[in-house]
Amino acid sequence: MTMRILWPVMPPEFDDVARDAVGAGFETIFRRSIEEVTDAEWASADAVVGPYPGAANIGKLAKARIYVKAAVGFDEVDVATLGGMGIAVANTPDYGTREVADHAMALVMTLSKSIAYHDQMLQEDLKGNWRPAHNPFGKRLGVCTFGVVGAGRIGTAAMRRAAAFDMDVVFYDPFVPNGYELALGVRRADSLAELMGQCDIVSVHAPLNTETRGLVGKDAFAAAKKGMILVNTARGGVVDVDALHDAMKDGTVLAAGLDVLPEEPADPQRRLIKAWKDGEAWIKHRLVLTPHSAFYTPESMRDIRFLSSRTAARYLRDNRLENCVNKAYLATPR
Repeated sequence: MTMRILWPVMPPEFDDVARDAVGAGFETIFRRSIEEVTDAEWASADAVVGPYPGAANIGKLAKARIYVKAAVGFDEVDVATLGGMGIAVANTPDYGTREVADHAMALVMTLSKSIAYHDQMLQEDLKGNWRPAHNPFGKRLGVCTFGVVGAGRIGTAAMRRAAAFDMDVVFYDPFVPNGYELALGVRRADSLAELMGQCDIVSVHAPLNTETRGLVGKDAFAAAKKGMILVNTARGGVVDVDALHDAMKDGTVLAAGLDVLPEEPADPQRRLIKAWKDGEAWIKHRLVLTPHSAFYTPESMRDIRFLSSRTAARYLRDNRLENCVNKAYLATPR
């Protein structure tokens, strides 16, 4: 019997990419929006690949063996319910690693070299603000300590990039085995407070879960080295942006670059966002926002469709389960 793989949301230009990834022997069903998927298609799918279909549609999966989230993060996925149904859940951690690490470093460079500041000031007064030595956030990177919260794939890639700028690199991640720091040639902090207290720059690369929500918050900033730069390209909920507002206002955090926020699009009523949007003098030039765009390149868009599709096909065809994130709940796989 032919096995069916359903992509509830697939831009048409990637249909062939997904077909090539799964190979022969599968019926491929592509829809352009979740609303287009029929109840019969949900019920007959052996695998579902793409964004999370939601609770109502998950209940329609009568025979699916695997759901593959076409992304790294899966915090919105009900992994317990799917596991209880016998459905394996996998994410796609091997796409976008370089893009996100590059973006984190781009934010670091933008702030540490006052690039956005100079650009905005020159727009206001091209002649009067032509002041090369006026660099309010300037740092020689080679004398900086660069800290990473979360030493997974992307955090590791960010550390390698920071080391290439001659920075002293340290990470905090209690889930990484002892000795990883020796293999990578960096240092390890035993606590978040220890990391925050020594770093000129901190880049967040932790997943969002019950343990990390609000992790970089009031206590972390209380322990921080004054005048630090904070970058977050992971998940918005890992950083308490209200605490960040206070840490920026009192000068603990000199500047911040955020690609992710607790609400997306940004909530204009959040104190930090409101101050930035209103152009309040104390925050002007100190906050750089990007619209959760760190992952994006044309290459990464192809990779995410190819790799997530391949994960589904390997499980259906070979019983090869990769990147499973709900093993604890998957008592009896279908």
